[in-house]
Amino acid sequence: MAAKNSRKSVWRRALNHQPPAPETEPEPAPSSPASADTPEQGSVVQAVLYQDGIRVSSPATLAETYHELREKPAGMAWIGLARPTESELLSLAAEFDLHPLSVEDAMEAHQRPKLERYGETLFVVLRAARYLDAPEEVDFGELHVFVGPDFVITVRHGAAPDLSAVRQRMEESPDLLKLGPEAVLYAILDAVVDGYVPVVSGVQNDIDEIETEVFSGDPEVSRRIYELSREMVEFQRATRPLVGMLHGLMAGFAKYGTDEELQRYLRDVADHVTHTSERVDGFRQALTEILTVNTTLVTQQQNAEMRALAEAGFEQNEEIKKISSWAAILFAPTLVGTIYGMNFDRMPELHWVLGYPFAITLMAIVCTSLYAIFKRKDWL
Repeated sequence: MAAKNSRKSVWRRALNHQPPAPETEPEPAPSSPASADTPEQGSVVQAVLYQDGIRVSSPATLAETYHELREKPAGMAWIGLARPTESELLSLAAEFDLHPLSVEDAMEAHQRPKLERYGETLFVVLRAARYLDAPEEVDFGELHVFVGPDFVITVRHGAAPDLSAVRQRMEESPDLLKLGPEAVLYAILDAVVDGYVPVVSGVQNDIDEIETEVFSGDPEVSRRIYELSREMVEFQRATRPLVGMLHGLMAGFAKYGTDEELQRYLRDVADHVTHTSERVDGFRQALTEILTVNTTLVTQQQNAEMRALAEAGFEQNEEIKKISSWAAILFAPTLVGTIYGMNFDRMPELHWVLGYPFAITLMAIVCTSLYAIFKRKDWL
């Protein structure tokens, strides 16, 4: 117990404004509206104590978890929280001597995947992903993991991943679970990485559909390409740092005396992460090329439409030329006839013997001249 009480000192020095936690949990007053259990009901998913890989108890509150862990020096606590309150995280920090910076990150979320070591405690940030079939999009969640000598704390922000399946799988393998908190961390890493597999398959199907839509001329495909490209950027941010994180863990095998079974386990996870990261990079490249092809096809379609409009306009202009030419030709005799149709008494040509032949000849000359001019200009 003395060793566990001494690990609180760093946290108390870092947060001077926090009062020291008492050795024993005081009995809450019956009239107090804020009991110790109140904030825990909504965020503590499950707290379990293990000894030699076997579940020994499932405390209902954090206070009970602390008390039972102190009584079992060889035990390990696995505490799972979903969107915890600030008071819960401060309670955990005070009990397990968590670094203030890591606690602040766990409170605010929206962190990049990373691996940091604070003394004997590892702080790991992971970005989980799941593929939603109905909207055909990728949903990302965030998971923060604190790994100490005798505890594992998971803080989940989002629906993914489902850590209950990880807990069940580990409890069915007590030989692996008794290797301690590191084994739990590697199981969580494996679950997060395995969760990428259906996402990769779903994205591959989306890309295949997009390629079909691009060549079928779907006008909405550009928006879909953009949205999927943005999701791939997020996916890349989730997977690419994992490669360096896992290689960092593997580099510390000898220094921290990691069990050989866990070493093989982690190498397998690292292989899967590398493969997934390469697939995501390929998806981004493919989407970039598809967007380029789509832009080219849209440009070609627009050019074809403009060419069709230009041809239609040209044909319309030709028709207008013909109509205008015949209108001008027909206007000439109409003009002559209109002039000589005026009922003026004093018109020299009205009583001229050659007036009618002259008018007809004049009409014929004007019409023939106009026809020859328009024909030469290819208007007729």
